[in-house]
Amino acid sequence: MYSSDTDPRILALSNWLKTQIKLDIQSLEPASSDASFRRYFRVIHTQGRHIIMDAPPDKENTEPFIRIAKLFANANLHVPAIEAMNSEQGFLMLEDLGSTCLLDEIKPTNADRIYGQALDSLLQLQTQIDISQCGLNQYDQPLLERELGIFSEWFLDKLLGINLPEAIKSQLHDLLIASALEQPQVCVHRDFHSRNLMILDSHSPGIIDFQDAVIGPISYDLVSLLRDCYIQWPAQQVEQWTHAYYQRLVSANLVSVEFIQFKRWFDLMGLQRHLKAVGIFARLHLRDGKSNYLADIPRTLSYISDVSKSYPELSTFSQFLETAILPIYPSKL
Repeated sequence: MYSSDTDPRILALSNWLKTQIKLDIQSLEPASSDASFRRYFRVIHTQGRHIIMDAPPDKENTEPFIRIAKLFANANLHVPAIEAMNSEQGFLMLEDLGSTCLLDEIKPTNADRIYGQALDSLLQLQTQIDISQCGLNQYDQPLLERELGIFSEWFLDKLLGINLPEAIKSQLHDLLIASALEQPQVCVHRDFHSRNLMILDSHSPGIIDFQDAVIGPISYDLVSLLRDCYIQWPAQQVEQWTHAYYQRLVSANLVSVEFIQFKRWFDLMGLQRHLKAVGIFARLHLRDGKSNYLADIPRTLSYISDVSKSYPELSTFSQFLETAILPIYPSKL
């Protein structure tokens, strides 16, 4: 049993499960944590097993998770069912989708099958949720701008001690934001990647960490999955998967542009996301003491470098990246 002696939230959580939910607890152990203040525990009890979300109310709000879980479930996506909730204390008792995520299982011999299941779910997400009725926030210009700012603030300024010249920053931000906003808008999970997709025996994958979903660019979740910060595939393979999914979007009347335009959206959307991710990884290290994410920065920077070299409009940023950032990055850790 996880010790509650020095953790009042564990004590409160245990009391809720025992006195209100009437569980006969056999074990309560950490299941996972994420890049927020949320924690997850696996409780095994005489009636079965569940995942318990611990979301401190002064730091996290369970309402978006509850609301979006219902929205996604109604679209026939496999999200964890909410079995019980205590919104006042910030506890949710969830269906246990196991502990095997896509990242744990995927390899070249099964990637087509596993990504096929994930892309089926993504298409379901993009076609079965009515953005005019879903009540989600818009992935608008201010949000995109704030996210891009994380790279400059936390990775460049606070980790590396360098500044991105304002002219380069403005050109970069304007290009990426314009590309994001001109795309068809759909429901966006916003963290649709290998650590948030659970491998299941049926109705796989299970989808978690969806509480930040928004209405946004159609390429966002696709590039999150195929240019994952936690696993990298050969560029030719990624392009094949991207083109096959593009054809499905055309058939579903979600896009009407040529593939070259869709690929540009995909590349630039990935660049925006990867810049944000590098900034978040630096912030997790510097502010939150979660330094394990530093290992994912080189892979993510390689995506940034590759895309920046591919478009003439990004030449000034690419030059700055190659001459001012990449040479000093490892020495600052």
